[in-house]
Order: sequence, then structure tokens, then C-alpha cells
Amino acid sequence: MDERTSVLHSWCVQSDWDAPTAIGGSGARLHLADGRSILDMSSLAECSNLGHQHPRVVAAIRAQAEKLCFVTSAWGAIPRAELAGRLLQLSGYEGGRVFFTLGGADANENAVKIARMAADKPRGIVIARDRSYHGASHLAMALSGDTRTREQVDPGALGVGHVPPPYAYRCPFGSRSASECGELAAAAVAERIDALGSERVAAAIMEPNAGTNGIVAPDSYWPALRRITSERGVFLIADEVMSGFGRCGEWFAWQRQGESARPDMMTLAKGLTGGALPLGALVLSARVCSRIENRMLHTGLTYCGHPLPCAAGIAALDAYEHEGLIERSRVLGARLFSEVQRLQSRHPVIGDVRGGHGLFAVIELVADRTTREPIAPWPQTAAPLKSLLEAAMAESVSFAARGNLLLLAPPLVIGEHELADALTLLDRLLSRFFPGPDAHP
Repeated sequence: MDERTSVLHSWCVQSDWDAPTAIGGSGARLHLADGRSILDMSSLAECSNLGHQHPRVVAAIRAQAEKLCFVTSAWGAIPRAELAGRLLQLSGYEGGRVFFTLGGADANENAVKIARMAADKPRGIVIARDRSYHGASHLAMALSGDTRTREQVDPGALGVGHVPPPYAYRCPFGSRSASECGELAAAAVAERIDALGSERVAAAIMEPNAGTNGIVAPDSYWPALRRITSERGVFLIADEVMSGFGRCGEWFAWQRQGESARPDMMTLAKGLTGGALPLGALVLSARVCSRIENRMLHTGLTYCGHPLPCAAGIAALDAYEHEGLIERSRVLGARLFSEVQRLQSRHPVIGDVRGGHGLFAVIELVADRTTREPIAPWPQTAAPLKSLLEAAMAESVSFAARGNLLLLAPPLVIGEHELADALTLLDRLLSRFFPGPDAHP
């Protein structure tokens, strides 16, 4: 049966869906039914950090399937216990616990539920930020400051409030200083908590780094946010669904800021299994755990802590560690960012570039560098950018875009020549679809 007529696809207009069919993969490439091999420059929405069909992960899934496919969390499972222990060790949450979920959205939902429980504020307000993304389930949409889903949910009715983001290039506070913009964005959280009363606020949930929103917070932001929430007795939840597992050059993005920046909880998914099987996790600090240890936890779904994805998760952690992929992301990420900066010097359409802590970089396209006018109103994608993406696919490279942003997030296993070739192609396509005089001849 034709997939176009039988499957209801996510995040698209059904009549527009016309994607090629993937039948396999290796390294940073997907193999298609029509015989083409496509270089994946987005890790399939920042999931496939290990590339496609990583042999260590495939072998682990096969081995676990032969022993035990499934038990609920009412029963113990060796891979579940081992993966929890590994995550606590890697993150340094001594005395904490791990709650397994099916993905990032329900990890974030459960983070809110457990934060309210631990704070003894069952209807406690949660502070999130505009231009954020935490998932597409109902509460996750409320947490997200996403214009695409704004009409579908009332955040206030679900106890969610939003503050402006640390978007330094278009600072909502009017600052032209990235550091100051980060500090002002953190101060906005403090002001909102103080206005509501800290006794009414249970938590703040924020993305520390990479995300589809394309905002990379200045270095001043996260430490200030951690200090502000700690001073007010408000739990801080780090949404590491996209930024974790080497994407930003560390196991978890918050670690780049040091121990003092440690959140009370962090949510994980995507790179946790390298995208091989669905799995999410909520890592809780000892402080949070101590407040709920002797209370009934009314949450969880049938497949939470499923042994198969937990086995895949263990193998994924082994691959990151034994293949040196966290450090590789940091080194190649710096090289990627240097090249993206070179593209900015050549193409006036590039208004801003950000990222570079690992293999993640954002290119923001503008109609005018001086005024910073976007090439299309957010979150629309301009026709020339759509044409660029199509032309890249015709040359066997898949780039990701959202609105006026190009999001570069290749698998951490990408070959150096593959990365260089993709950026050379991007350089050529920018000249083709956004012609103009060189910024610096």
C-alpha cells in the first residue's frame, strides 16, 4: 500500500507529504529504496547522534531480544537497572534516580508532575520560555513557546507561564550585548517568580543549548538561571532531549558551565539510544528524590523502562565512550563553526551564526544584515530556502531548516571529508539561491 495514502504523518500537511523511503543506513548516510545514499546533516531531528545502524547498538538489540523482550516496571530488568546506573554515574547525580519514559515529551511531562509533587505544590506554576520546544503532547505544548501550536492549548490553564528567551541576535530586552541579554533573560525569570510569589512556583524548565528553536543562549544565561532558581527554592529542569549525548560537546550541555550549574532534574531522549529505539528518561537529583521517596508515585506508562530500548541505551553509551565521540563532537564542532563563520563572511544573507560547542550550528538568514529583517516571518520558510533544501537533496545531502534557520547537526560519526563536502555544497547553494555581492570580497 502507498504510504502517502495510508499513514497520517506528523508535523506536515498530509497532501504535501512525499518523502523518499529509507531502507537502510550506515555511518552518517541513509540508503534509499531508489538506490541513492543520502548524507544526513541533521541526525534526523538530532536523534541519530551515532549515525544509522550503528553495529554496537544493533547487536545489543538483537542479543536482548533473544533473552527478554518485555516486562513492565513492576518487574526488574537487568538492562533497565544498568542503564539507570550508567546515567547517574555519567551525570554525577549521586543518590539520585532515573525515571524512564517513551520519549522526550513524556519525560518533560513527568518532570513537571514530579517537580510539583516534590515541591508539595500540586498546582504549582511552571516557568518556561517563549520560542522553546518541549514536545507535542498536550502539557508539552503548553510548556513550549511554539507559535505553531499556540491555538491548541491554554498554557495558563495548565499552570504554565512564559518569559522572553535569551535570543541575543534579536534580544527581546533591546540589548546588543550577548552577555547582557543572557543576564536579562535570566532576570526575567526572577521577576516572574517574584511577581507570582515563589510559594506558588514549582519549577522552571529550559533548554540549556541546542534545540529546534535555533536559540543558543549566551554563556551568562544558565549560571544566572541556576542561581536565581536556587535562591527562590524553585526546581530547575534542564530539557536535554536534543542537547545531550555529545551534541554540544559534553555528555550533557549544562556540564559545560560546571558543577554550580547542575539542574535539579534533566530530561533525556533522542541520543539516549542514538534514535535506534524510542526511549526517554528523567534524571532526578538526590534532593528531589528525598522528597518523594516514601510517597506513592502516580505516574508511568506500560512501556516505561522497556528492556529492549534500555539495552540499546547501554550500547549507545558504550559507543559514545569507547569511540571518543563526545570529544570528537567538540573538535569537529569547532571546525564546523569556523567554516560556518567563513560562509557568513561570504554570504550577506547570513545574519548570524551560533553554536559550535559541539556538532551543532545555527545559520540565521536575513533579508538585510543592517536591519536584521528575516527572509520570512517566523516560523515561515522562504521559497528560496525551500529550493535550496530540494537542490541539496538532489545532490544527496539532507539539510534541516526551520523558519529562516538552517540547523546543522550531523551524526557525531560523520567523516571529516563528508562534513567538508556538505559545507562546500552549502556554500555553492547559498550563492545560487541567495545571490548577492560577497560580504568581504
